[in-house]
Amino acid sequence: MTATGRPYTRGRSAVTGTDWAEEALGLLLGRVGETAEQVDDRFPLYAEPADGRWTTTGRGSWTGGFWAGLLWLRAGRTGSDQDRTAAAAVTGRLAPWAEADTATRGLILWYGTAPATGDAMAQALRERAAKAAVDAFDPELGLVPWGSALGGARLRARADGVPGLVPLLASAGPEGRAAAAGHLHRHLDLCLPRDGTGRPAPAWRRDPTHGWLAEADPAPGWTRGEAWLLLAVADALLLADAVSWRADRLTRAAELLLAGCAMLAGPLVPPTDARHADGPLDTSAAAITAVALLKLALVPGAAWSTVCAARAEAVLHRLAHDHLTRPGGPRPAGMLLDGCYDAHSGTAVRHELVWGDFFLALGLAALLGRVDLRRV
Repeated sequence: MTATGRPYTRGRSAVTGTDWAEEALGLLLGRVGETAEQVDDRFPLYAEPADGRWTTTGRGSWTGGFWAGLLWLRAGRTGSDQDRTAAAAVTGRLAPWAEADTATRGLILWYGTAPATGDAMAQALRERAAKAAVDAFDPELGLVPWGSALGGARLRARADGVPGLVPLLASAGPEGRAAAAGHLHRHLDLCLPRDGTGRPAPAWRRDPTHGWLAEADPAPGWTRGEAWLLLAVADALLLADAVSWRADRLTRAAELLLAGCAMLAGPLVPPTDARHADGPLDTSAAAITAVALLKLALVPGAAWSTVCAARAEAVLHRLAHDHLTRPGGPRPAGMLLDGCYDAHSGTAVRHELVWGDFFLALGLAALLGRVDLRRV
């Protein structure tokens, strides 16, 4: 049951009307204004659940694009020139990441620019980043390496190095589309279980002697990694207009993730580690999954369209109803709580996360018909 007493059903949502989505989106985007005042020219990362105080970064790290994206979603809702100017200013500060050695430039520069409808500067930055990403594609490895910009070994492959980078690469013409398909399929080769059972292995490193070796952290069961993979597969299926995309294999990958990771039948808000059901939840994984499901529902001719759309709406309703702060309490309204930044280190395990806010806002905006998920 939801907190309003309305039941959820497996595969079908009993949620009716859109007033709840309008309210939740308004709260999230109202929170954006408060966050902007608090962080000034820095980037929000995660906020304390007790008082909404943000931990920030100077350059944005891999999450900077989600802050720019939230500002663009707010500008799209308000239509305010002032809000567009604020969004453009933050997007401009993402420019140093365009040529940075990191596969997360997809997260940074796709989601930081794609919602910027009609903004020439954002489009130019996206084109610059896409070209740099194509140049970084390693034909021998069949992917864009994880990179060294965020520390650690450069020759790695991770589930969070695929979302955003697939549509970013694909935006760079025929060469980019070939690189996007190759990058995704190589990650599916590595991450998906070869026998079709079990959880994806989300992190790998390239050993000069032994080839690709699975890393211990994050381990299989990392639900946000599973959500990232599903999002990338959904984007690819919406782009798959040529044989090179291998649409049949992408469809099988989506079906494996949906079934093997219980994305249609498991908890609406999963634990951050599926192996530890009593551990911290991750609302950001749920929000990413909801957007991926909405995208899958748009795939022409897909048998899963109805069930994916219903499940996405149920997830969004649960997040809005049970995990989003309301006015009148001791903390700011519009905080999506119970996100888990890093359970392994114990960092921000029940917090508001900037990317969780972004994907919840994006999902709600799409549900309300305000955003075309074929373009974002």
